[in-house]
Amino acid sequence: MAHKFFQEREDQSEVKARIVQKYFYAWANVILPSCILHDSKLAYIDMFAGPGRYKDGSASTPLLVLKHAIEDNRLCDRLVVLLNDKDENHSKTLEEEIAKLDGINKLKTRPRISCGEVDADLAALFEKISLVPTFTFFDPFGYKGLSLKVVNSVIKDWGCDCVFFFNYNRINAAVTNPFVEQHMEALFGKERLERLQHDVAGKTPHQRQNLILEQLSRAIKDMGGKFVLPFTFKNEAGTRTTHSLIFVTKHFKGYEIMKSIMAKESSTNDQGVYTFEYSPADANTPLLFSLSRPLDYLETGLLATYKGETLTMREIYEHHSVDTPYIDKNYKTVLLKLEAEGKISADPTNRRKNTFADRVKVTFPEE
Repeated sequence: MAHKFFQEREDQSEVKARIVQKYFYAWANVILPSCILHDSKLAYIDMFAGPGRYKDGSASTPLLVLKHAIEDNRLCDRLVVLLNDKDENHSKTLEEEIAKLDGINKLKTRPRISCGEVDADLAALFEKISLVPTFTFFDPFGYKGLSLKVVNSVIKDWGCDCVFFFNYNRINAAVTNPFVEQHMEALFGKERLERLQHDVAGKTPHQRQNLILEQLSRAIKDMGGKFVLPFTFKNEAGTRTTHSLIFVTKHFKGYEIMKSIMAKESSTNDQGVYTFEYSPADANTPLLFSLSRPLDYLETGLLATYKGETLTMREIYEHHSVDTPYIDKNYKTVLLKLEAEGKISADPTNRRKNTFADRVKVTFPEE
């Protein structure tokens, strides 16, 4: 079955690859100045790297990341790439594909390719060592190898972020399957899994999805991942979630960057608020009107949350936006509307029309 995954690159795979690539580029640009200042390395790790190309010839994520690195002299000097796959044929083919890349010799550190299982031993190894700033990508075919410990082990150090592809269909079936309980405990924790097993009983598919993703996000946060951001993928009909891409970081800057990237890859938006999901059905027939008017909820929420307070736009965004679908543009839109309606006051008032800079101070009324 794992080989079939690489037969053809589908729409969902392209979206997933774009999200990972875009974040790697943005993350590297943020991290590089510090690496140059301290004369240190930065790293990209992919623990389920695959053979490098799909059967149709399109490059998978590791090759795309390397191509970008080759084009940036700063990355050529400092990037360390560690790629792994448990399939020996995949690892061998990946090594051959990397060798074919134009300019691969520009990299001062040759990509290291290994063949092995992602397991508790690997998590223990990462836990013991201090990582240079590292962006890690986990893309398993199912769920074996994914655990809270391995995720926490690769984000524990400064500048370290992680993305993993979460096969929702298989996890959904496995949550209540006693034969794979060991793997589910590694992913959710024993007590949380027991609660989840109880809570999903009798729930609708949509309710199960929300419960599973919520508990996974909470489990990651309890382990030290301060910011967790899921992006979901729907089936062809747009009726069921099939996969989720889960981003984990300890820094708001990384959260903000990934949120912007995921928002733009969403197939639909409502009042400019993005769904953070990709549905082939919605991508082909996008919504033409708002259904739930989420900006209205943001407006009332801000007025209720910050009664009598004065904060800058940036402070509001950093405090309020976590675990919501809202991006900075949504906040500026709502604050401009509230100011025009006299429901808040903003300083300075003499600004360019229809602008609301991060430093603008907002005062909310007591009532």
